[in-house]
Amino acid sequence: MISVEKLTKEFKLNKEKRKEMGTSDRMIRVVDEVSFECKPGRIFSLLGPNGAGKTTTLRVIASIIKPTSGRVSVAGMDVVNDPLGIKSKLGFLTGSTGLYHRLTPDEFIKYFADLYNIPKDVYEERRERLYTLLDMHDFAKKRLGQLSTGMKQKVSIVRTIIHDPDVIVFDEPTSGLDVISAANIINLVKDCKAQGKTVLFSSHIMSEVDLLCDDLAIIHKGKLLYQGTMDEYRSGMQSSNLTEEFIRIVNEAEA
Repeated sequence: MISVEKLTKEFKLNKEKRKEMGTSDRMIRVVDEVSFECKPGRIFSLLGPNGAGKTTTLRVIASIIKPTSGRVSVAGMDVVNDPLGIKSKLGFLTGSTGLYHRLTPDEFIKYFADLYNIPKDVYEERRERLYTLLDMHDFAKKRLGQLSTGMKQKVSIVRTIIHDPDVIVFDEPTSGLDVISAANIINLVKDCKAQGKTVLFSSHIMSEVDLLCDDLAIIHKGKLLYQGTMDEYRSGMQSSNLTEEFIRIVNEAEA
């Protein structure tokens, strides 16, 4: 489970940033008292336009950065008090994850399995299941630098979940992928839900949100604009489709 209670995050602005933004403020608030819950066995989608504070929120959940105020817990552990404990229970996939191009997928994933002290037989069983689910066997021994974007994303996903975490954050997992690669990843997200894991799924592709998500929240300029179940979102729509409804909610906040 992920619990976010009145999360606020501020960053200091240096002189260049203040000049660039046309402000004299020394601090900028990018997340402003945001609260929501992601429950086990359900897929929660956090939506927002670029610059909304979404990625910052996800990075706090992953215990990469500390909140300015508020409380965030993952699997019952506080992100400030027990960041290492959270890392053992959480998998975090982001588009900025780096890969070491001289290694093969097998070598790269085994390295992370060893970091988590996964026994050899357990590792081999998980590896086989994930490779089959994501159709990775054909390129498992090629160097990462020779792989396509979709292949690299699959490697990143296996690296993210090789330790079988209870909580998984997928940040734009299908961005830039072809239809077949995206479908493989969608199937993996469904599989995580079927296993009863807590899944936070962030995407700009509303068709994926519609297909996968049970609950959603919309964030814009650091503030939560909407929170509810996917059924509630659909039944309360004032627009003709999900994307237009998202745009309407954001635009109304601007008015």
